[in-house]
Amino acid sequence: ILEEEKPIFNKQRIDFSPPEKINHFAVCNNQLCMSLGKDTLLRIDLAKPDQPNQIELGRKDDSRVHKLFLDPTGSHLVISLSTSECLYLNRNTQKVRSLSRWRGHLIESVGWNKLLGTETNTGPILVGTSQGIIFEAEISASEGSLFNTNPDQYFKQVHSLEEDGRPAPVCCIEVERGPESKVVIIATTRKRLFQFVGRVAEGSEQQGFSSVFSQNQELLPSFQEFPFNMGYSEITFYTSKLRSCPKAFAWMMGNGVLYGQLDYIRPDSVLSDVQVWDYTPDIDFSFNKPISIVLTQFHFLLLLPDRVKAICTLNGQVVYEDVFPDKFGTLKKMIKDLAGGLVWIYTEKAVFRYHIQREARDVWQMYMSMNKFDLAKEYCRDRPECMDMVLAKEAEHCFQNKRYLESAKCYALTQNYFEEIALKFIEAKQDEALKEFLLKKLNNLKQSEKTQITLLVTWLTELYLNHLGLLESAEGKHGVFQETRDEFRKFLSSSKHKECLYNNRTTIYDLLASHGNVDDMVYFSVIMQDYERVISHHCQHDDYSAALEVLSKHCDEKLFYKFSPILMQHIPKKVVDAWIQMGSRLEPKKLIPALVNYSQMGSTQQVNETIRYMEFCVYQLTVTEEAIHNYLLSLYAKYKPDSLLLYLEQAGTHASYIHYDLKYTLRLCAEHGYLQACVLVYKIMELYEEAVDLALQVDVDLAKSCADLPEDDEELRKKLWLKIARHVVQEEKDVKKAMNCLSSCNLLKIEDILPFFPDFVTIDHFKEAICSSLEEYNQHIDELKQEMEEATESAKRIREDIQEMRNKYGVVENQEKCAACDFPLLNRPFYLFLCGHMFHYDCLFLEVTPHLSTYKQTKLGELQKKLAAATQTSKSRHRPAPKEKEEGGDTASLGKESAGVSREQIKSDIDDIIAFECVYCGELMIKSIDKPFIDPQKLEEEKSSWL
Repeated sequence: ILEEEKPIFNKQRIDFSPPEKINHFAVCNNQLCMSLGKDTLLRIDLAKPDQPNQIELGRKDDSRVHKLFLDPTGSHLVISLSTSECLYLNRNTQKVRSLSRWRGHLIESVGWNKLLGTETNTGPILVGTSQGIIFEAEISASEGSLFNTNPDQYFKQVHSLEEDGRPAPVCCIEVERGPESKVVIIATTRKRLFQFVGRVAEGSEQQGFSSVFSQNQELLPSFQEFPFNMGYSEITFYTSKLRSCPKAFAWMMGNGVLYGQLDYIRPDSVLSDVQVWDYTPDIDFSFNKPISIVLTQFHFLLLLPDRVKAICTLNGQVVYEDVFPDKFGTLKKMIKDLAGGLVWIYTEKAVFRYHIQREARDVWQMYMSMNKFDLAKEYCRDRPECMDMVLAKEAEHCFQNKRYLESAKCYALTQNYFEEIALKFIEAKQDEALKEFLLKKLNNLKQSEKTQITLLVTWLTELYLNHLGLLESAEGKHGVFQETRDEFRKFLSSSKHKECLYNNRTTIYDLLASHGNVDDMVYFSVIMQDYERVISHHCQHDDYSAALEVLSKHCDEKLFYKFSPILMQHIPKKVVDAWIQMGSRLEPKKLIPALVNYSQMGSTQQVNETIRYMEFCVYQLTVTEEAIHNYLLSLYAKYKPDSLLLYLEQAGTHASYIHYDLKYTLRLCAEHGYLQACVLVYKIMELYEEAVDLALQVDVDLAKSCADLPEDDEELRKKLWLKIARHVVQEEKDVKKAMNCLSSCNLLKIEDILPFFPDFVTIDHFKEAICSSLEEYNQHIDELKQEMEEATESAKRIREDIQEMRNKYGVVENQEKCAACDFPLLNRPFYLFLCGHMFHYDCLFLEVTPHLSTYKQTKLGELQKKLAAATQTSKSRHRPAPKEKEEGGDTASLGKESAGVSREQIKSDIDDIIAFECVYCGELMIKSIDKPFIDPQKLEEEKSSWL
């Protein structure tokens, strides 16, 4: 069975067969007491139901139990006897004690002290009698003192109740403590309900309740009276938590059931929201009068002789009726145990109890039918299907009452068909409510529901635009228009729907354009970061400063390249400022088209700004691109010639520092007639003749500076200076200046420039120059003579040194050893060097050979072969030979002479190679200083030999 289908009121019969008939019954705090037969009392602890406790009262035969009263702790039992006597039994004892002070009064009700009551002492309590008297008493379970052994501490009258001028029995009495030390006493007679409200000072609770009644002495106690009575009445209270103040009450009296809430804050009556439930027609006082009443959170249970009825306090409907079989007998009493929340019912033969489960299960329906939707939603918060029904009902209710906005908010939370709800608002022409509905629905959608989100976003945009259009044209609606626009813009900038808006931005643009809403289109473009559209819009409306502001703010290089041409046309200074601020993030060559286009139109400001930006690129950003430098040069040539020469001079003459095209610059300068700049370019191009030719058209000094440039080419320098001299003589006809050329260049002589002078020039003009030239020649001749004498002397000394060297000798001792092999020197041919080193011929040969060049090694090999051949020829001379003819003898003697000369020459050539210098002291040793001692190829072999 489903949890929802389980009954709220679940009846259960207790497995208990009483030995005698049950007269009276009381239960509190899981302690159950019942009187059986004439003189038996049965007590059961429900925690240990298998251990009942039976006590005999020991009374006379004519006395019987009138009523049982059990306190909230389940510790104190007061037994009212029909003989106007009272007995007391404590939970922890087996001895029944008499309450002697209570004798003479038939007790009808007891108001227990919930605050001060303990297991051993009841604290001050109130007792109501059948004669309408209210007593205050206190019962102690202890044995008392020597002089007072009774359990009743005191018993004093504090008030009396009346009906129609006569004493009336106190059917029920209840004592409650509200906030701020407020004490509320509610007492009922058969048809009257009394309230006594007073304050008890903190710490004085033990003094009792007499002060509460005395506070009402001057005024009649407030009471509520009904005309009809059935001889008794009963009041019951509902408490949500144990030991807390009751929240509601229900009073069963003659006219019906009076029920409502308890409000302890109210200054007069604590009863609020009071209603009367009239007895249904099937309740007839002649045979089935109500017996007992119990109040729960949302129901009160009414006990009739044969059945139990449950009535909902929200709507007064009977929601449950349980008929008891006749075999158990007439129902006697119904009691609720506050501690366990169980409801007990007994007959003379049986005991029943009700479990009340999930009482609030269907409360939402009742609240919904009463149009109390907030309460209905509160009681079905964890049941989505019920919540949906409540919301749908609330939405429908609001719609019918023309509260369309509230209706839209509720409809958006339901699962009703979207189209059906939207059509309702469209038919009612409630665009504002429709918009609210769509907004709420949109916020409730998941991110995965892209189609639904797209639909709602575009629909909402259309609604907003329609509404804005109506407000804009209406008079006196400026404030509402502004609020709606702010709301619309907030909707457009919503981060939650940013993806949808971005994917459908074309549609949104079309909608905005169709409504002519330019401002919001710009706003939306900024949100979408579609700055190109924003800038285009500003440019179309001639608001170039605003366009540049957007450009500068978002620093998009591509947009700068695209929109700079049109902006440069109208606000060149601001544009260039923006470019400079962007710095290296912009590529200057991509801006050249914009600059070229408008600089050619001739606007002075645009030209100046173009030059300013080009200079920034060249001097600040140090851009090296040739196009930038060439363009700047073209601007200089056309508009600022002074800056052209300055730029060329600053650029320098070294190729690594020059970033412009030399040929283009030369042509540019030539076209504009800037000869000095052309000269500078020629100099950089090392075209010195062209530079001098051009410089002579400007300034002779400039030409002179060009003529001195080719330092390594004296012939060219002389040629250039001759060009200058010819120009000075022939063009300027200035002999003095021509003479200065001679002094400026030491390569020119007077005879070089004489041919340039005309025939009629007299010798006087050259007298000084000729004399100077002749003196130089004489001086030069003297220098040559002196050099010749020095050379002759030097040759003489060299001949003498050679003669000396021929006669020079060295002494070799017999013990001298070869410097290479360390063996005696004299046993083989050897060499002696001036440094003192001595080597065997073969040892020196081995030392020198590795250091010789490949050419000398080859030549040395050839010489050795020739020497061997010559030696062989020499040996053959000494062999005995047969007699030959005379001619043959002559031939042999000639061969001898030729061979001897050849051998000496060969040996001399070998000596020139091998003994050219000492191998240890000469150049060979110096050259070999970086060579390793061991050949790298033999290094590993050498290493292994040492192991």
